Amino acid sequence: MSRSVTIEDVARRAGTSRATASRVLAGSASVSDSARDRVTRAAADLGYVPNALARALASGRGDRIVLGIVSPQPVLAVDLYLGRAVTAATQAANAAGVGVSVRVLPIGAPDPLADLATDRTVCGVILFNTTYALLKSVPRALTGRAVSIGVGSDIVPSVDVDNGGAARKITDYLYATGHREIAMIGGPEWMPCTARARRAYSEVMASLGLPARIVYSDFSATSGREGAARLLATWPETDAIYAVSDTLALGVLSLLGERGIDVPGAVAVVGFDDIPYAEVGWPPLTTATHPVESIVEYAVQTVLAGRPGRAEDRLFDSHLVLRRSA
Repeated sequence: MSRSVTIEDVARRAGTSRATASRVLAGSASVSDSARDRVTRAAADLGYVPNALARALASGRGDRIVLGIVSPQPVLAVDLYLGRAVTAATQAANAAGVGVSVRVLPIGAPDPLADLATDRTVCGVILFNTTYALLKSVPRALTGRAVSIGVGSDIVPSVDVDNGGAARKITDYLYATGHREIAMIGGPEWMPCTARARRAYSEVMASLGLPARIVYSDFSATSGREGAARLLATWPETDAIYAVSDTLALGVLSLLGERGIDVPGAVAVVGFDDIPYAEVGWPPLTTATHPVESIVEYAVQTVLAGRPGRAEDRLFDSHLVLRRSA
């Protein structure tokens, strides 16, 4: 079996020192044009493929971003949101010449990021579904190289959609269109970013002199069905349901259709995310946008910029998309 081509082979073919060849292949500008041309040509002729770890050690910057996804279970259940997020991160990182890897961070795991702080192949970490407990465990050595999509801390900036603003727009819209018994399926209690939407909904309802009615769930269609069933059993007069994800809302529509409840005549339904399925379901789902791709691209750029200290938090706008379900 033939051995792999080494950097020494490239240097020998180019007629340079190993150090010069290493600087060229690491992208350093401190070499002559002649040496750069010879090394580049030699590497191409020999089919040299740099070792990722060696390249990271030489350049001082890792070649991958770790996507740390908090999960209540040790095995990650990928949903539409996470599928979009991982795809967007891969595309944005690839454009910058780095890769991505995914790590599941079970809730309560001790020091889940400790090893990443000293791993020189890692140029940054993006946290999803972040909890406050996880933020407290982020090593100081990751300052400037960690971003949270959700909530942040004094060393980890956050970027997210303004789901609180979306909740206000949705609740105001439902009230303006004549609904008074407006209930909410509010997402997992363990996920801090979902609290913004629940709080905004509750504040709007209080300002209108109406009671807030919330049930909690995960983000699955099954939970949407179960949540709608609980709402109708507890508050049978409910005339509008706002679900904090479109997948939940599709589950709500499924249950209401099964029970012969007219949408939106008897119960209006609004989701959040504006996934492709929202437009093609029946009735087409009124929802609010969630610019996942823009958010993740911004997070990747923030990580790669490596700004030390407390960066500004960023919330992306969400706007209503009116269809036939409300």
